[in-house]
Amino acid sequence: MNLQGITEDDIANYLANTPGFFERHAELLASIHLTSPHGQRAVSLQERQMEMLRDKHKGLEMRIMEMIRHGQENVAIADRLHRWTRALLLTHDPVEVPAVLVRELQHQFLIPQAGIRLWGVAEAFQGQPFSQAVSADAQSFTSSLTTPYCGMNSGFEASGWLDDAAAVTSMALIPLRADLATPAFGMLVLGSPDPTRFSADMGTDFLVRIGDLASAGLSRLLPTA
Repeated sequence: MNLQGITEDDIANYLANTPGFFERHAELLASIHLTSPHGQRAVSLQERQMEMLRDKHKGLEMRIMEMIRHGQENVAIADRLHRWTRALLLTHDPVEVPAVLVRELQHQFLIPQAGIRLWGVAEAFQGQPFSQAVSADAQSFTSSLTTPYCGMNSGFEASGWLDDAAAVTSMALIPLRADLATPAFGMLVLGSPDPTRFSADMGTDFLVRIGDLASAGLSRLLPTA
């Protein structure tokens, strides 16, 4: 047989397209030895296949464990969100809602600092800590946010609503509004000394839900139509 011009790909294609080859030459399976990835020793083809299957099995086990871990984390987050929402619903006095909202949010989700400001509230709630003056620029900026801002503390006015703004390196700014078609009536600000806690590339779906629930709970403070 002339082997000139035959490449490894030719041999591989031949074996792949000739499934009966090793049935007719079963003795070759026992004589073929490969280098084990777990050392320099030579192993039989069957043993190498078993090693590959074991490695694949370990990989699948790791993926399953990772899925279980993510599932447990999601359940834990859902439980915290449930407890936070329940605390808002159990707050009967509207004037206490902003403080409960911020306090429970920090407690349930281990947020180092948080603050809130509302504007355009009903007359009965003016003069409260949560309705202190907010500049027109900050109000306009808040209304321009279609999703929460996450990133570095760049000297936003909202950082001044926190107890220790100088210690905050990353922030999340969550607009509060009835819907995207209406201007914002407030902002919830979260701060952390960890620069990676609220990074610019993080997902904001969860923060959007926080904003939606907070907006619904705070709607009792707005003037009635």
